[in-house]
Amino acid sequence: MSKVTLKDKTFRVHIPASDINKAVGEVAHRINIELKDKKPLFLAVLNGSFMFASDLLKKVTIDCEISFVKVSSYHGTSTTGSVKSLIGLNEDIKGRTIVIVEDIVDTGLTMEKVLKELEVMEPAEVRICTLLYKPEAFRKKFDLDYVAIVVPNDFLVGYGLDYDGLGRNLPDIYVLDN
Repeated sequence: MSKVTLKDKTFRVHIPASDINKAVGEVAHRINIELKDKKPLFLAVLNGSFMFASDLLKKVTIDCEISFVKVSSYHGTSTTGSVKSLIGLNEDIKGRTIVIVEDIVDTGLTMEKVLKELEVMEPAEVRICTLLYKPEAFRKKFDLDYVAIVVPNDFLVGYGLDYDGLGRNLPDIYVLDN
């Protein structure tokens, strides 16, 4: 589908599924090389990262584990400016290599919250892996270790990203069609 309508908005394809798959494969390849002897714990941030985390882990060939946390900072098409931690981490991560898996990093508010919560648990290292990165919106001072695709500061849906809960199931990534 070249266009989809979700609620009151129409979106057009911005990144086709084939391009997403290629970018995910490239990130997985780097992780396989850089973390081959570390047995990382992938920490997927729900809800948005579920598709990315699933496809990424299918391509990661090293020994690893996965867990999930749920945080939220969006309402409709804009960030609320506050981050709420909804579901916490139950694993002991002291001394472990952690790879946070996020669907999108824009302002950096959500990632900053996750990083602060992990810091007190004393991991050996924390790496950040994101499917999408919006450098124009980014306002924080931490590094992103693995970025699959750099995108402009537009509202996107599909491949885990939603508009008021809709569109996460779309295999492509769509942009608002003005």
